[in-house]
Amino acid sequence: MPKKKHLSAGRVPLILFLCQMISALDVPLDLVQPPTITQQSPKDYIIDPRENIVIQCEAKGKPPPSFSWTRNGTHFDIDKDPLITMKPGSGTLIINIMSEGKAETYEGIYQCTARNERGAAISNNIIVRPSRSPLWTKEKLKPIILPSGQSLILSCRPPIGLPPAIIFWMDNSFQRLPQSERVSQGLNGDLYFSNVLPEDTRDDYICYARFNHTQTIQQKQPISLKVILVDELNDTTAANLSDTEFYGAKSNRERPPTFLTPEGNASNKEELRGNVLSLECIAEGLPTPLIYWIKEDGILPINRTFYRNFQKTLQIIQVSEADSGNYQCIAKNALGAIHHTISVTVKAAPYWIMAPQNLVLSPGEDGALICRANGNPKPRISWLSNGVPIEIAPHDPSRKINGDTIIFSNVQERSSAVYQCNASNEYGYLLGNAFVNVLAEPPRILTSANTLYQVIANRPALLDCAFFGSPLPTIEWFKGAKGSALREDIYVLHENGTLEIPVAQKDSTGTYTCVARNKLGMAKNEVHLEIKDPTRIIKQPEYAVVQRGSTVSFECKVKHDHTLISTVIWLKDNGELPSEGRFTIDKDHLEVADVSDSDGGTYTCVANTTLDSVSASAVLSVVAPTPTPAPIYDVPNPPFDLELTDQLDKSVQLSWTPGDDNNSPITKFIIEYEDAMHEAGLWHYQAEVPGTQTTAQLKLSPYVNYSFRVMAENSLGRSLPSETSEQYFTKAAEPDKNPMTVEGLGSEPDNLVITWQPLNGFESNGPGLQYKVSWRQKDGDDEWTSVVVANVSKYIVSGTPTFVPYLIKVQALNDVGFAPEPAVVMGHSGEDLPMVAPGNVHVNVVNSTLAEVHWDPVPLKSVRGHLQGYRIYYWKAQSSSKRNRRHIEKKILTFQGSKTHGMLPGLEPFSHYTLHVRVVNGKGEGPASPTRVFHTPEGVPSAPSSLKIVNPTLDSLTLEWDPPSHPNGILTEYTLKYQPINSTHELGPLVDLKIPANKTRWTLKNLNFSTRYKFYFYAQTSAGSGSQITEEAVTIMDEAGILPPDVGAGKAMASRQVDIATQGWFIGLMCAVALLILILLIVCFIRRNKGGKYPVKEKEDAHADPEIQPMKEDDGTFGEYSDAEDHKPLKKGSRTPSDRTVKKEDSDDSLVDYGEGVNGQFNEDGSFIGQYSGKKEKEPAEGNESSEAPSPVNAMNSFV
Repeated sequence: MPKKKHLSAGRVPLILFLCQMISALDVPLDLVQPPTITQQSPKDYIIDPRENIVIQCEAKGKPPPSFSWTRNGTHFDIDKDPLITMKPGSGTLIINIMSEGKAETYEGIYQCTARNERGAAISNNIIVRPSRSPLWTKEKLKPIILPSGQSLILSCRPPIGLPPAIIFWMDNSFQRLPQSERVSQGLNGDLYFSNVLPEDTRDDYICYARFNHTQTIQQKQPISLKVILVDELNDTTAANLSDTEFYGAKSNRERPPTFLTPEGNASNKEELRGNVLSLECIAEGLPTPLIYWIKEDGILPINRTFYRNFQKTLQIIQVSEADSGNYQCIAKNALGAIHHTISVTVKAAPYWIMAPQNLVLSPGEDGALICRANGNPKPRISWLSNGVPIEIAPHDPSRKINGDTIIFSNVQERSSAVYQCNASNEYGYLLGNAFVNVLAEPPRILTSANTLYQVIANRPALLDCAFFGSPLPTIEWFKGAKGSALREDIYVLHENGTLEIPVAQKDSTGTYTCVARNKLGMAKNEVHLEIKDPTRIIKQPEYAVVQRGSTVSFECKVKHDHTLISTVIWLKDNGELPSEGRFTIDKDHLEVADVSDSDGGTYTCVANTTLDSVSASAVLSVVAPTPTPAPIYDVPNPPFDLELTDQLDKSVQLSWTPGDDNNSPITKFIIEYEDAMHEAGLWHYQAEVPGTQTTAQLKLSPYVNYSFRVMAENSLGRSLPSETSEQYFTKAAEPDKNPMTVEGLGSEPDNLVITWQPLNGFESNGPGLQYKVSWRQKDGDDEWTSVVVANVSKYIVSGTPTFVPYLIKVQALNDVGFAPEPAVVMGHSGEDLPMVAPGNVHVNVVNSTLAEVHWDPVPLKSVRGHLQGYRIYYWKAQSSSKRNRRHIEKKILTFQGSKTHGMLPGLEPFSHYTLHVRVVNGKGEGPASPTRVFHTPEGVPSAPSSLKIVNPTLDSLTLEWDPPSHPNGILTEYTLKYQPINSTHELGPLVDLKIPANKTRWTLKNLNFSTRYKFYFYAQTSAGSGSQITEEAVTIMDEAGILPPDVGAGKAMASRQVDIATQGWFIGLMCAVALLILILLIVCFIRRNKGGKYPVKEKEDAHADPEIQPMKEDDGTFGEYSDAEDHKPLKKGSRTPSDRTVKKEDSDDSLVDYGEGVNGQFNEDGSFIGQYSGKKEKEPAEGNESSEAPSPVNAMNSFV
């Protein structure tokens, strides 16, 4: 095997300096060279006499060689025998004996010579012998009668053939006879019985001899054997049996062993090196003895020792001189033991230590042919030149013979020749041809150009560069178009020019150039290497236990390089699948239907590509259906027999045996782990697999002391945990990830605080976890500054400029090494307060409650931090009416980002406001801009604060009110509208009355007595009418009436009541009212019994209530009636619903529309903290102390 040269990691170019002698150098056939024998018949050539004889002799050379033969040491003239022809362009002889002639005529020793102008090569001596398969001699065999228990040898003695026959015993039906420790065939072909039994009786013991060369079988005459019990022998039978017919020397009683073969206590055995040593001991005895073997002076070679024939034969293959010694066989039964010693001597025919190799030299060079052989006895070495003993060969001054070596010096072209080395002893010979070829040739590359090599990743890659040249060229390898000579220690260069990459990786892909140089020139060749992904079985078939008659499926999912074609085949017990329709293969699955007992076994899926092959197996166990009484359903029993295999640094395979599923199929297995080193006693989830799977490939973290447990789960719940597996401590490794959430923020204007989320214990992958923190300014040319810190989560860089962008990275490391290069993130050093205030602040008043503010942005450099936005401070300085002059707390609105304008909603009309603007960053606010003052125009007022009806009389009512709480300007006047309401809730004509703004009391006169009035009251400014407030009141009745309970009704009122009650018209009126009410009650009662309704709804439809009619702005009249409620009669108190009759004047503007607030609330200092929402004015409360006129029912009750 060529010796590999490994290169160091130094600077020396990767050049291979080869010695002048190269094993098996192949000279291109277009160059002049001596003959070389390439093919010849074996030394011992046994031919079939029924076929033509072909004696092979093939050779190559330039010019092509001529051939000649010798037979039995003398020239063999093939032209004189018409049956012999020589194959054209070859030395092979063809002897045509099929037409005529006999094979025996051409027996002899043949030798071939191939010759050209540069020398002559010779073949081995080929001994040609025809095969022989003679018949058995005729013989008459007498029946054998034996008593039970006696030993017996049935002789075979086959005829001697060539090659020797193969012996076996069969019966007349050509069935092999059964053999055992008691009955067996010996190496010589005889059949040995240690003791016979009655069942051995038969008359067709036949020995057969098979001659493989001629494919013939010869048969011996059948032997008859009868075994009888001794008790069955009577005197007459015993007297009629001769000594040869009855083997009665030994009784059928038990006896110790004796050897049938070999005889005696010791024997000798000689064997040749490399052959199979066969030692045999067969013993007889009763009971049957057993055979044991030992070597007295050593131990038997484990890998080369085999026992055959029920341990009666010991075989040692590839026997060598070291196997010489004494071997002892021991035969033993219950009655004793006996031993036999075999002394083994191993001899050796000659074998090569160093066979002579072809030698190519350039003129003037030196070289040597070496021929070294060994044997027992030691062989004799002799040399020939061109087939002639070198002692009588022509003299060559450039050579010198020194035992087993021929030394050449200053060779010339005439020194070319073929030399033969013969090593021989009494057991055989070796003949080796080697030429010396003197040439002057520039280098040439013999490997095909642009050869493509495809190799699976992580496997060796061998790139060929077969070359030739004389003198011998030196070899260099390059990678890439402009690459330098390969200098790394990952490459190995072989003497034949082959470049080896021991572990090829993806980055090994590329073009490689081989360059050969000698003093006569240079040659180069390019080859290409592609690295392919390995084929993997990512989903292996799983162990399965199924019941007879069911269906089972095995899955085998394969992942392979996409440029290769993958094929998947399935095997059963390493053989082909049965050719039955029950076995179906569909993509990744093998399905077996109607499973029978014979289907049990090992199923293997084999995935092949042109470059690699992988396989995975699973066992199928077939069980009988187990009928059970009423099944008990429960959670599964815990798994057991946990085992860890395929233990790698970052993975392990866990297998287990499922517990009983308790009649509910297991749906999945849950695997948990414990880290005894970091968190002892705490179990964590690791993985889960389907219930049909009993193995799991678990990914592991380095530097963890793992223990595993498994739980099974079915539809009823989860089992108890299994017993804990053995512990598995993974090796430490460098971290495979870096900290997450790396940030850089300054806490002060002159620092940079770098923070990160530390790795946990599993992620550290080893002891000594630290972090390498690196930083540099983003826009500068500075190198990275780094510091290694302990297992913390923060590092502060001091002395930094204010708010400068930095590039930051944090890399984990431990005692083993560094994690991969971390990602770079950007941070900023600390912020400081902004230096510049916004300029050019101006305000546009949109309406009485909304203003728009504009400003110019500040320069970004002056922000000195992250720009968060602009903040407007505004406050109301005083009311323009000067009636409510007071200081209002400041309000704040913040506008995110780089906005340069914003809306101020919810302002109070007719007010003076002051504001300023500040820029905001992460540190705080900058200086304030110059203040700006603006005022809002007048707006419509709110509703009057209150409205009360006092001092009712027969024809007058007095109204008192409070001005609006928010006049929103200067009040110009009040508007009062009123209209009567009769007893059927019909509205009368509407009266409109203007009242000066300075009044808070007004008396209405000339009203109808005992009449309900509804009032509508609102204030006005120059901007328009405000929201109205409503109220109802009733004038009092005459003297017969009842006073409404009200303030201001005195004794004078009481006297007037007496006067009215005495009036006749009043009494008549009350009677009419009472009669009318009675009729109405009767009608109402009748309609209610019939499902009717009181006809108030129809009357309300006929007379719309002005309370809910919108008032037209142009003429102050009411619009059409619109009923949005349930058409109910007017309720007690105020007729002003809070959600309809009061006009909504307040602004709905909020920061949802104009700013970025969220909650509409202010802090104690008035700063804005959320979404703005303007307060609405309170609606008038119901029942402003107004009296309600008696309903007809009430009046009737009062009357009664």
